[in-house]
Amino acid sequence: MENYTYRLISFCGFIILLGIAWITGTRNRIKIETILGSIFLAWALGALTFWSTESRSVLEWINDVLIVLLNASHKGALFIFGPLALGPGQTLADGTPSVGFVLAFQVFPSVIFFSAMLGGLYNLGIMQKVVKLFSKTFNRILFLSGAESLAAAANLFVGIESGLTVRPYLAKMTRSELLTLMTCMMATVASTVMGIYVIALQKTFPNIAGHLVSASLISIPCSILTSKLFYPELEKPETFGKLKKDEIETSHTGLISALVEGGYQGVKIAIGIATVLIIVLGLEALLDLILGKLPEFQGQPLSALRLLGWLTYPFTVLLGLRPEEWGMASQILGSRFIETEVSAYFSLAALQTTDNAFTMRSLTIMTYGLCGFVHIASMGIFVGGLSALVPSRANEISIVGLQALWTSFLATLLTGCIAGSLVI
Repeated sequence: MENYTYRLISFCGFIILLGIAWITGTRNRIKIETILGSIFLAWALGALTFWSTESRSVLEWINDVLIVLLNASHKGALFIFGPLALGPGQTLADGTPSVGFVLAFQVFPSVIFFSAMLGGLYNLGIMQKVVKLFSKTFNRILFLSGAESLAAAANLFVGIESGLTVRPYLAKMTRSELLTLMTCMMATVASTVMGIYVIALQKTFPNIAGHLVSASLISIPCSILTSKLFYPELEKPETFGKLKKDEIETSHTGLISALVEGGYQGVKIAIGIATVLIIVLGLEALLDLILGKLPEFQGQPLSALRLLGWLTYPFTVLLGLRPEEWGMASQILGSRFIETEVSAYFSLAALQTTDNAFTMRSLTIMTYGLCGFVHIASMGIFVGGLSALVPSRANEISIVGLQALWTSFLATLLTGCIAGSLVI
């Protein structure tokens, strides 16, 4: 009976979050077909994930495939870095032990390998077919413009690169289209970095890889929900009802060249993640030093994470977690705005490993709720990337970027609420 109560809270949280998205936005007349279609698709995907035996089998297969890829990337990392690439508690064949967890040597190689594999799949034309399938679905069910549908589908597999798929239309995109595009960018995770989260939670959540794919997929209609409630479409998009066949081109380079080029892109992504973490964590430390000079509150010094935890506390309650989990969960949810979701997932894993802090249901909710690039650093990356593609709209993109940080946060919470309502 208690479990049903928490499920009901998650469901009510979903409804309340929709209201928050509309109230905090322009409060213009919404396009009801898009809203209802998005709600239907989000919950349908959730039901398939948690209630369908066949879908769970597919997710388990996806999970196994991703684990195989992770293990394959690990072999290359061991050859290059030796014991530095070993996870805690592991040893080499000659008995050499691990030096402990080192993010750069144990996690970043998977980013490079995943990126190379994605480059190969694009070269073979496989990814283009998958993206087009999803884009047609979004176009027909959600009544989106062709550009929105294509970019939303691309966000399942790439990050800022999804903007390239609609580059010809960026200059004439409506404000609502831009917000939807950037919300989808921030509320989903690129497959190239998914391996990081799998590494973080694999021991405590064995089927994490499949659920991350599901979370990112459910977040697409949730992103459309929050963005269209916040800023409804008031104009007629240039590509409304259109979905061209040649918007994603197949690479004509050789397969080996595509794999190497994909690997190079992975190196850039890994360096970008490392750069962001070094800068952001350093700035956080400086801010904490300043806040530490202020009077203590409840016997503890103030910190950036404590402040963000307080701000996200009400939203944590809406997820349908147990009361004893609210404090820990709000700290993790709040931390990702500064420390990124990478640090948040590792913090979640650490709490679960050492203290068994969350029930499996709550762990699932948090996994879904954290699945997205909802942080200040990613906002800067996406704003900068899109501004470079269409400099004439740089100021507008900057404003929309701040709005997208808010709507993407709400979108990932909606995804968490769906998980909380349906998980068995």
